[in-house]
Amino acid sequence: MVNLKKSQQKLRSALIGCAVFSIAFIGISCNRGAETTTSLAGSSDAKMAADRIAEADTLWEGREDIKKARVAVAALRQARTADYGNYDAAWKLARGAFYVGDHTDNDDERTEMFRTGTEAGKAAVKLQPDKPEGHFWLGANYGGAAAHSTIANLSSFNDIKTEMEAVLKIDEGYQGYSAYLGLGRLYLQAPRVLGGDSSKAIEYLEKGIKLNPKHSLMRYHLAEALQANNRDAEAKKQIEAIAATAPDPKHMAEHNEAVAKGKKLLEKIEADAR
Repeated sequence: MVNLKKSQQKLRSALIGCAVFSIAFIGISCNRGAETTTSLAGSSDAKMAADRIAEADTLWEGREDIKKARVAVAALRQARTADYGNYDAAWKLARGAFYVGDHTDNDDERTEMFRTGTEAGKAAVKLQPDKPEGHFWLGANYGGAAAHSTIANLSSFNDIKTEMEAVLKIDEGYQGYSAYLGLGRLYLQAPRVLGGDSSKAIEYLEKGIKLNPKHSLMRYHLAEALQANNRDAEAKKQIEAIAATAPDPKHMAEHNEAVAKGKKLLEKIEADAR
């Protein structure tokens, strides 16, 4: 009788052990399945983001056609949605949104683009604070929004200045020394009461041109600043230099923009001289 009871107890213990082992095994299998599913989903999202970024890069090369720039922005928005931790998606979206905002004739689109660019720029800075791209394009979007609505407060002025100075500290040569262009435009466009100073603008722009003589757009804004300082003869020389510059193929859109704007500024200078 005693042996029978012991046998029954052993059997129950064995059954319970099997049940526990089965549950544990099922749990491990489920967890592994969940981990695999999550990993595959993450991989899929990263692949989708990479594909959209590659698509946007191709479109960016043809940005002189603003329709292509708009499609690039749409692709980069999809990349951001697929992978919010992707630094390239963030800063390239800030860059694309700035370009569209700076070239559109539609006020609503301009406002939306600079808002999108600012948000993407902030995200890029948060993801990689020690890299220049996020700081530069965040500052550019701050500046674009301010330029089209007038830099109306000290906060806007300081935000732009802070981001461009951050670029100079991290990588002075980023985007062909364009942080000097950003600071030059800032001091040229800001009201004097907020710190605007066309002479200081000239200092920044001249330094940028000395470091990168082929930067056509920077040279145009230098001509603009010189003209604002009643230095018309020097402004004309800068406009002539733009036409004589052999542009970087990667920045043909900006060169052509500088040529077109330079012609208009030259016409204004000559008309004022009559």
